Amino acid sequence: MKNVKILIAEDHDVSRENLAELLTQSGYSVTAAENGRVAMDALTEDKYDLIITDLRMPRVDGLELLKFTKEMNPENVVIMITGYGTVNTAVDAMKLGAFDFIIKPLKDDLVKLTVSRALSYVKLKEENIALKGHLKDKYDFGKMIGYSDCMKKVFDTIEKVSASDSTILIHGESGTGKELVARAIHFNSDRKTQPLIPVNCGAIPEELLESELFGHEKGAFTGAIRTRIGRFELAQKGTIFLDEIGDMSPALQVKMLRVIQEKEFERIGGIKTIHADVRIVAATNQDLEVAVSEKRFREDLFYRINVIPIQLPPLRERGPDIAILANHFLKKFNKLKKKNLSHILPEAIGYFTRYPWPGNVRELENLMEMLVVMKEEGYVDVSDLPPKLLYQKSAGPASHHVHLPAEGINFNDMVSQFEKDLLLQALEKSGGVKNRAAKLLNLNRTTLVEKLKRFNLAEGNLALNED
Repeated sequence: MKNVKILIAEDHDVSRENLAELLTQSGYSVTAAENGRVAMDALTEDKYDLIITDLRMPRVDGLELLKFTKEMNPENVVIMITGYGTVNTAVDAMKLGAFDFIIKPLKDDLVKLTVSRALSYVKLKEENIALKGHLKDKYDFGKMIGYSDCMKKVFDTIEKVSASDSTILIHGESGTGKELVARAIHFNSDRKTQPLIPVNCGAIPEELLESELFGHEKGAFTGAIRTRIGRFELAQKGTIFLDEIGDMSPALQVKMLRVIQEKEFERIGGIKTIHADVRIVAATNQDLEVAVSEKRFREDLFYRINVIPIQLPPLRERGPDIAILANHFLKKFNKLKKKNLSHILPEAIGYFTRYPWPGNVRELENLMEMLVVMKEEGYVDVSDLPPKLLYQKSAGPASHHVHLPAEGINFNDMVSQFEKDLLLQALEKSGGVKNRAAKLLNLNRTTLVEKLKRFNLAEGNLALNED
């Protein structure tokens, strides 16, 4: 972030001057107010990226300033400064929307780390807002979210192919959002006022799928007590979405080939030929070229449905989209579950981005629902995450394979995060016993204790033991 502006409200002259000097030396533009009233005046005259306020001040205290700040703009990010005796009050401030709190006496490293985390959160929110505005202007893709390069290519392809009637095959792992792509294509096409009919070819038994697709006449087989209209008829003038088409039986593949080539079919037991004015969008999580080579899928059908292929990337390759999706689901489940979790800490987001997400977007959505249900209030922190995110064998906290993104990183933040991750692992392996954790890291016990305090991992946050 360029030209970051920070407002400090602190009535103690020396503390205020020291904090302002520290943040100014860190490259921020700092305005210092000697009490909450002066800070309120400053907020009415200018906009700030971050507000840092002492909890106890004359005239207007930190809680009043917090409420005033949030009333002016709920998106404002506030860090509270508190003494040991008012920690409970600081926790109450978190419930009112404060991002975090720092305990006096202030330590330079902890201040810089907390400020950096808060500004990372601000940047993420700004990017999210900008992205939503951009996609709303350029596309109407409903629930599809993403601004990674690979998703931009998907959006561009959808925009180009939606107006045509060409058959489309969407490739992607389970949970990547293939049906969302199909819906985006349909609702951006000339058929958008007509039905979109989905069929999961893998979920319907083989003996029933033909009837589901093409319908049947009364008496066509045992149990056919009335005529039934199939999905192709229901989709007339619209779009049919054939999900997991790779699971379709060879016999049904032959009939599907005829529908695509001749654009006509008959109901089971019927003699009347029905014209199929239907656009076909298919999807699969299989490699159909391999299936063709193994004689499990017809080669002629493959080439008929693979006119325009769309490759959906797995979530692990979508980088910056992970944080945006996580925050999107946080808001969604806040509303559904009547909760009010304010945000996800950047440290927790770090674990999200390192996890491989075998279940893709569906797995991320399920995780966020669980976190919202289990967390009563506040924000999502590292301690809320399940073990599978915290201790990954291939891409866990202690991985030495650090990815350097094109936009660069904050070196000090990355090193601090790596150090905190190691501390968390050592505490996990030692069962919270500090002496054992120190031995695992080849540290003196006193050094370990200092590091735990610096990263706010003291007894209030973790169940630690001395021996």
